[in-house]
Amino acid sequence: MKLNILGCYAATPRSFTNPTSQVLEMKNELFLIDCGEGTQVQLRRNKVKFSRIKHIFISHLHGDHCYGLVGLISTFRLLNRETELHVYGPKGIKEIITLQLKLSNSWTNYPLYFHELSSKEPQHIFENEKLSVETIPLIHRIYTNGFLFKEKPGDRKLLINKAVEYNIDVSLYKSLKKGKDVTSETGELIPNHLVTAPPETPKSYAYCSDTAFNQNMIPQISGATVLYHESTFLEDKADLAFPTKHSTAKEAAQIAKEAGVKNLILGHYSTRYSNINLFREEAETIFPKVELADDGKTFIFE
Repeated sequence: MKLNILGCYAATPRSFTNPTSQVLEMKNELFLIDCGEGTQVQLRRNKVKFSRIKHIFISHLHGDHCYGLVGLISTFRLLNRETELHVYGPKGIKEIITLQLKLSNSWTNYPLYFHELSSKEPQHIFENEKLSVETIPLIHRIYTNGFLFKEKPGDRKLLINKAVEYNIDVSLYKSLKKGKDVTSETGELIPNHLVTAPPETPKSYAYCSDTAFNQNMIPQISGATVLYHESTFLEDKADLAFPTKHSTAKEAAQIAKEAGVKNLILGHYSTRYSNINLFREEAETIFPKVELADDGKTFIFE
């Protein structure tokens, strides 16, 4: 699982920082999560192939999370894209994008599908044979969702030496990987666990963008491999967190601790702070495994 941070700062873009956008690679699938201004420039700068982006997830309709979307969609058109594109986001996102495309006479020459969200309960919004995606309802000033990406269990690992030792025909290897018992060439029933090992533990990624401290999400993200949680403020501005429906670094760490996640990544820092290392210092007083997002930074979780 690979996470590429394109932008992770709050509100307005600056010459040296970008608003929220990131690319998640999981099971050879590529997902774009949020699309603030400058996202397509950051995609190029980080050498992400535009053609691999088939699914875009927008958490909410504040500009620092979606104002780069119409530009990216338009660029796909200029590049003669043919592959369909799916956009998942709050109700209203279709109207915003199609109005701009209409008034600029820039309709796409590729299939563009919108999946508008309005439920305040978690819902599955994407699934294939390798993974699934569901919404994480958040608490913000407008309707907002995070997203939980979950791998499905893979095949069991075949122990070749054991398979040879038990005289199992090669044609049965696929059945072994699927967890089935098989019969050897000598007619002996071979229990699966003797010739295979358990598959890798499925990974999961919980993306929680703008939100007030929200313990309701804890059961849903429990045990996640990685939690990305906004941390707009430090404790010196904690009094601003709830009125603006944002979180502090310590509140993000508290969610990580109670959910028992394995890793916490902080982001969405207020641009009033010049030293983001302070966010890690405050969070680590509550949760030990804290990483800091930063523009252009890549995380790999084996």
